[in-house]
Amino acid sequence: MEVTAEPVLYQKLLLWESSLEPEEEEEEISVPLVSDPWRSQDSYGKGGVRPGAWAQLVATLLLLVVGFSLATWQLHTRGSSTETFGPVAPRPSGHSHHPGVYHHGAIISPAAACSHLGQELLVAGGNVVDAGIGAALCLAVVHPHATGLGATFWGLFHNGSSGNSTALTSGPVQTLAPGLGMPSALPTLRLLHTHFGRLPWPRLLVGPTTLAQEGFLVDMPLARALAAQGTKGLCPLLCHTDGSPLGLGARATNPKLADVLRRAALAPTPESAKDALLSLLARDLGLDGSSAEPTPTLEPALQLPLAQGILFTTPSPSAGPELLTLLEAALQSRGARPDPCLLPRKATVTPMSSVLATVDSSGSVLLLTSSLNSSFGSRHLSPSTGVLLSNLVAKSAISTWSCPLILRASLDDTEADVLGLVASGTPEVARVTTHTLLSHLARLQTQAQHQHQAQQGPTESPNMCGQGTVLQVAAHAEHAHVSSVPNGCCPFQGF
Repeated sequence: MEVTAEPVLYQKLLLWESSLEPEEEEEEISVPLVSDPWRSQDSYGKGGVRPGAWAQLVATLLLLVVGFSLATWQLHTRGSSTETFGPVAPRPSGHSHHPGVYHHGAIISPAAACSHLGQELLVAGGNVVDAGIGAALCLAVVHPHATGLGATFWGLFHNGSSGNSTALTSGPVQTLAPGLGMPSALPTLRLLHTHFGRLPWPRLLVGPTTLAQEGFLVDMPLARALAAQGTKGLCPLLCHTDGSPLGLGARATNPKLADVLRRAALAPTPESAKDALLSLLARDLGLDGSSAEPTPTLEPALQLPLAQGILFTTPSPSAGPELLTLLEAALQSRGARPDPCLLPRKATVTPMSSVLATVDSSGSVLLLTSSLNSSFGSRHLSPSTGVLLSNLVAKSAISTWSCPLILRASLDDTEADVLGLVASGTPEVARVTTHTLLSHLARLQTQAQHQHQAQQGPTESPNMCGQGTVLQVAAHAEHAHVSSVPNGCCPFQGF
């Protein structure tokens, strides 16, 4: 009898009769649909427990588990596509990036460690000035053959919001002692940060200080310089115990330089930043004091209106005025066509310099270039500071190694394209930069004639004339772009 009762109830569940009263429905279906596994079988009353009730309950629970799992998996799949790119780079349909293209900001420099440090400062909320200064101080640690706290600095900063460009100079060349140039890096970079930086000054020195204290690996540019120039005056900083130069991948430390950077981090003003170094140098050199002091300046950049926008560069005694003269002559005679790439007519000594560039998608750009004049400068290593002093002492000398350039398509348009170029490693930086810019303008003219503005145009490697290195950064289509010649010579990072 118990067996025959179950099909009746099951049939009523399948064949719904709308004429039944709701109370009657609930009374009939309550037992077979909702069976409580925690009640005894006798508690169901006269009907007892139909066969398969437990199996049906288990199947129902399994279906619920499977359904919940599928729903969770779908939600996770949808969320993971967003997490892969993060809030910085959501994945719209058909959207992809070439190497060197970033949504927010990017930095390119000769050393991977320094590009990475600059990227960290950008991600931490810093602007292009913070990232550039941090990377420059990093290069002062890991590339002592080309730059350092004893170097002379030039810079060009473009504010993407206001359209203003400002030139940074180390001031007139001054002599600390015979054959030794006055170090000006710390007060120069401190001045730049005071006016345009965002992060606290000590934050910018954390990475470089750590590298100097805990050590850094000798990279290819430094290893080549050591192999070519020898270690005279560089031991024990860059030598093995037997006096041989450190090779590629060897670890070097500079704890004295780390101490100087710690003192500089506490400097409240650009004037006090120089004291972190000069007092120790005076003691090393046996100087009672010097009336000469670094006098870095910030001043309006030189400007040249062009049909394609407005061009900015650094004033004299940099090579900026020479650059503008070459550009004006080329545009008047040939238009936006680069001149033939001819080698220099006579051999000239190439000043050793270091360059870096930072850019954000709003059009703000910082270009920095620095030099010790010769490779490893004067080769005078200060024992109290770990600083190599430059041999740039001629007060009338033109900084032929420096003419950073920025081209903005329009001052009135806050979203106008911005291009930055900075070159090094050649005795004719102005000529090389001119050729590179004209090649860029010619490419834009060709694209305009075909009525096609390539999305990835600014990321193409710049054309270069002669030897050396050119870094190119651009703000285009709300993205930051970086590239270099030779391609891949300089590591870049962005986010």
